[in-house]
Amino acid sequence: MRLSLIALLVVAGLFAGPGRAAEPFPPVTPEVLGDATKFGANVQRTMRLLATSTAAKRNPVRVLFYGQSITEQKWADLVTADLKARFPHADLTVENRALAGYSSQLLVKTAETDLYPFTPDLVIFHVYGSHDKYEDIVRRIGERTGAEVLLQNDHVTKPGDLTEETDPAKLPPAGKHWDAFMNQNWLPSLAKKYGCELCDQRATWKRYLTANKLAPKALLSDDVHLNAHGEFLMAECVKAYLRYDPKAKPAADEYFTTPDFLRSGPVVVPFPGTRVELVFAPGKTDPVAVTVDGVKPSEIPGAYTFTRAVAKEGGKWPVVAGMRPTGKPVAEDWTLAMTKDAAEPKHFAFTLTGSVSGPDGEGRTDAKFVSKSGRVTIAPDDWGVEYALALRGIKPVPDKLTVTFRTVFQGADVVGPKQTLVADGLSNGPHELRLTGASEGLAGVRVTRPPLGRAK
Repeated sequence: MRLSLIALLVVAGLFAGPGRAAEPFPPVTPEVLGDATKFGANVQRTMRLLATSTAAKRNPVRVLFYGQSITEQKWADLVTADLKARFPHADLTVENRALAGYSSQLLVKTAETDLYPFTPDLVIFHVYGSHDKYEDIVRRIGERTGAEVLLQNDHVTKPGDLTEETDPAKLPPAGKHWDAFMNQNWLPSLAKKYGCELCDQRATWKRYLTANKLAPKALLSDDVHLNAHGEFLMAECVKAYLRYDPKAKPAADEYFTTPDFLRSGPVVVPFPGTRVELVFAPGKTDPVAVTVDGVKPSEIPGAYTFTRAVAKEGGKWPVVAGMRPTGKPVAEDWTLAMTKDAAEPKHFAFTLTGSVSGPDGEGRTDAKFVSKSGRVTIAPDDWGVEYALALRGIKPVPDKLTVTFRTVFQGADVVGPKQTLVADGLSNGPHELRLTGASEGLAGVRVTRPPLGRAK
């Protein structure tokens, strides 16, 4: 699992700066890049939305960068700037929710708050760690969102990478060459299995270093993180795959309309998928009451998600991760008041209080906890107090901590032009949307139907 590399990411990359100002570097030539005409085949839905946006029709597009400290570096900003420059009319939302020091074993938990609820159109993803947890993240993206995924393989960090074995048949998981296995066997097979776009930046990196007679360390600030030159090259690699091909077969769009919207009174719309929102025609202002499968969206447990649970002293790193709302959730703020156990200092006792639920129970970090309301359930292996605070530079762990998080409702019972989302987080199957109120002028419904795990 490249544990030594993960340790380096934790220690050396936590506070890596965004890089120096842009400098002139040898260009990435077509020969170095490879056959770019084959790039981007699996991100064409996103690229079509970007490329067909106009001043009159600004397509909303959501892009998420996810990974570790390398993904936090300036190359992601360079890619974002390029997208905004190339597609100025797109209604583009870009976030970088990477967490330095978090391998796939931890990101598979934080994805519950950071990735799936964001409902991205495109995820640009790189992580080190266990290959099976890597796959869990990719599979769940396909089960719970409609996102396309651009998987980055690893850049070159040492001279031996330049001559590594590239035959997948000679690179089993239990072999001695883990890096080669991941990059030449596992990631290509993962991309093929789930229909992801594989950004083979490793191959480009090798050709670039060779063509310019550079050692791997020339692009690094330490043994793995990028300097300004490395940030430039990684950005150029990713940008090359974010290309629009008008000749490509159009990917399915989660959007459809129905003439039933052209009348008043109750409207019933069957739909498949996990997310549904209304599309309002210009000038349409009247709110519309909605139900899904006969209940208000606020009564659907899956329409709720948690935010990161962070300690007041701990910055962005969550001290408890992997939770999902249980019971009958409502939108509210939560506070965990934690006290270190004097006899067992690795464990904490805590009380949980909700802004709506009120005092909601007591527990310990070494035992399963279910709140009195049933709205919060925490398993012992969800906790990571010491590690999260260590990443913030806090050692030893304080005797008392205050941890806060929120339950967020992803939807609305009454939908209008400023709040178009009806519900997210539904089961991936057939549903029935009912609209009550003046529905003239509504343009239609936009539905997200993840490609995996569809109900038959």
